[in-house]
Amino acid sequence: MREFRQYGGENRFISAGPFKVRLPGVHYKFEWADYIQGLIMCAVCLSIIPVLQETLGMPFEVAIAIVILNGFLYTWHTLLGDPVVPGWITPAIPLLTAYCLTFPAGVPRMHALIAFELGLGIFAIFLGVTGLAGRLISLVPQAIKSGVIMGAGFSAIFMIFKDGGKFEAFPITTTICLAVAFYLLFSTHFQKLSTQGGIWKSVANLGILPCIVVAIIVAPLLGECAWPQIEWSITKPAFGVLWTEWVPWGALGWPSAKEFIMAIPTILATYIVLFGDVVQSQALVKDAEIARDDEHVEYNPNRAHLIFGIRNCIMGVFGPDISMCGPLWAAMQVVVCERYKKGRDSMDSLLGGAASFRWGTFTGYWLMPIVTITKPILPVALSLTMIVQGFVSVRIGAMEARSFKDLGIAGVIGGALLAQGAAYAFAVGILACLLTYGGNFFKGDPDAGRLWAEEIESQLSAEEKRLKEELATTEA
Repeated sequence: MREFRQYGGENRFISAGPFKVRLPGVHYKFEWADYIQGLIMCAVCLSIIPVLQETLGMPFEVAIAIVILNGFLYTWHTLLGDPVVPGWITPAIPLLTAYCLTFPAGVPRMHALIAFELGLGIFAIFLGVTGLAGRLISLVPQAIKSGVIMGAGFSAIFMIFKDGGKFEAFPITTTICLAVAFYLLFSTHFQKLSTQGGIWKSVANLGILPCIVVAIIVAPLLGECAWPQIEWSITKPAFGVLWTEWVPWGALGWPSAKEFIMAIPTILATYIVLFGDVVQSQALVKDAEIARDDEHVEYNPNRAHLIFGIRNCIMGVFGPDISMCGPLWAAMQVVVCERYKKGRDSMDSLLGGAASFRWGTFTGYWLMPIVTITKPILPVALSLTMIVQGFVSVRIGAMEARSFKDLGIAGVIGGALLAQGAAYAFAVGILACLLTYGGNFFKGDPDAGRLWAEEIESQLSAEEKRLKEELATTEA
């Protein structure tokens, strides 16, 4: 087998300034299990199409062109050295939709969206170039980090089970698929079975894909949806129409300075949510690395900001998109990380798993058989991703805490985020840390004993030391 790295080191790369360029098959092993999973899970990405149609009045062919362009940009993260599965800024989609709807339909609404997305991209690039992104994450108290991540988990689960949520449309199918998902991803019994090899190992390598297959079969049998009407063709995106009628350098024209200024409050509110995704990305990568000593996985917040900042700017110019370009698809990052933890025989490199999955979704956008076969059970797929994300977000969020006081504050922040939103949760967290820790606001509880197992504590300490060294290098 070809070796892509020395034991305990990083995968090889081509240095390009702040980026580490890696190509499939050259700098990492292509993971076919993740690629196949991506082919099916692309249907979740396509679910933004109705939102684009309803909010902006886009034709289906234009909307799917935007999804495909965004899907290509997803592959840039692993290409440039970011070991994550990128996705939407999901919690901010309702915020941006509400903002756009305050403008009249047509050119004013599109100008509002373009100004917002370009502004968000420029702001993220600024943070990445100046190194402020890394400083922000390192300066935020652990209790607030913990609370933001846990709150994201609470929100994801609540989104599914609230009145009128996705669970009500497919209650039995969702319950069955969740049972399968939790058994395959988190059960110690199945983990032992998968180590025996054979069919169990093959199923373990498929991640959440078996759950989607179960949904495709079970939902129609239970009468919770119709059988899919499969179309055997290739997707036909209308890039020509998109790039003449729906972009600022086409018929729309560029937003005015006033429209860019009006977007600033929404940009700042969205960044609060986005910041939580960056924190969660770092925590998920760190959690996965604990399980493997054969690979060093580097997550650099400044580089991540540069990549998704560039993506938002490109989409703002070439395909304005309400889903936005975020740093993480948390649910699928969890699935990839859980398989990575099973050892090198299951996944050679975390970066390879994330990259292969996103190449799979990009391929799937073009294949109508895959799009049409998964379309009826899309609410189930969304429910699975949200609940798996919620489960692991709460777990990872708790691990960010360094004391029981941190955990208590985190619980309050998480509840505030669920009830009042991200901005309110941050305000609550800052006030709680000030009142609880006073002059030790950034350090936390100085008298706290060890909260986690010795192995995890040593890994967390090493990670904090590495971040401080990176920041010192950036400042120098």
